[in-house]
Amino acid sequence: MGNLIRLFHRNKITFKPKYIGRTIFLIQSAIWSSIFATAEKALLKKKIEAPPVPEDPVFIIGHWRTGSTLLHQIMNLDTENAAPTLFQVAVPDSFIISYPFYKPVLNATINKHRPMDKVKLGMNEPQEDEYAIYRITDFSPLEKLVFPKSLEYFLLNEDMFVPEEGRDLEEWENKLKSFFQKLYFKTGRTIVSKNPFNSFRIPTLAKIFPSARFIHIVRNPIDVVPSTINMWNIVQRQNSLINKEYKPTLREIVAVYNKMADRIDKDLCLIPTGKKAVVKYEDLIHDPISEVKKIYISLFKPFTVIFEEKLKNFLHEIKNYEKNSFVISKEDKFYIINMMGDYMEKYGYK
Repeated sequence: MGNLIRLFHRNKITFKPKYIGRTIFLIQSAIWSSIFATAEKALLKKKIEAPPVPEDPVFIIGHWRTGSTLLHQIMNLDTENAAPTLFQVAVPDSFIISYPFYKPVLNATINKHRPMDKVKLGMNEPQEDEYAIYRITDFSPLEKLVFPKSLEYFLLNEDMFVPEEGRDLEEWENKLKSFFQKLYFKTGRTIVSKNPFNSFRIPTLAKIFPSARFIHIVRNPIDVVPSTINMWNIVQRQNSLINKEYKPTLREIVAVYNKMADRIDKDLCLIPTGKKAVVKYEDLIHDPISEVKKIYISLFKPFTVIFEEKLKNFLHEIKNYEKNSFVISKEDKFYIINMMGDYMEKYGYK
């Protein structure tokens, strides 16, 4: 509740039924969150903090709409791994004790599929953890999505991914450690995080988690860019709290995509062999088992028979899944190719 009050203090809500309804939902959610968080700290704080902070999480990075969710789902099939679930990222400060209370409500209210691509949703399904990071640290670019200050793409400012050096950064790092420590306490497994925002945080994550490993997934920008525009339009429309929704332009998406690609290339050069891997989405869907084996070899992780069998069963379950397709103009296609030529050439898209 304290973080929510500070959020409202920094920003003004538009007083229209749609936004007021969302605000009321957030307030009641924050009240319950505070109650459960207080109870969890009182009952389990010492037990949660007893195990060490895990040093070796796996971070799936890369631009949005590159297939990171599919890879996240695949990695979660390995019994040695554990991906944060939708419930854990929605209620990061009390998910251990509050699960039985939330379960009947959320099972009845959560949509069965994501609105932008029909990927399966559920309380226990793997989920991107940026929302959890925002809730526990009170710092994330997501704030500019919910409260857009200007008519520009909310990710254009790279300073919004990690706080500045000093007490704010130290506090942010400690809260992130605590979240991963609690995930490890709950699962006892290697935590696998999928979060495109983390593409701008590689050095910070490597400092916090000394044995962290990174998997960079890439995809043809001609497919990624229009899909990203569609995604952000849906996400902002469903989550904005002010009447200033802004649809990012193709040029803005390309600009951020290029910045992210450059940062990943630069920062991954500092990560030693054995702690990083790269996979193309197109190769992953063409031959998933072989590509995942290559990732495991690169990360020095054992690829077990049990994992392979679970992966085969999963692939059978999703064999009829239909990907979104978008039609873009020749001019837009030419612009993407012209502006992202180096990236496309590097990964064999030209």
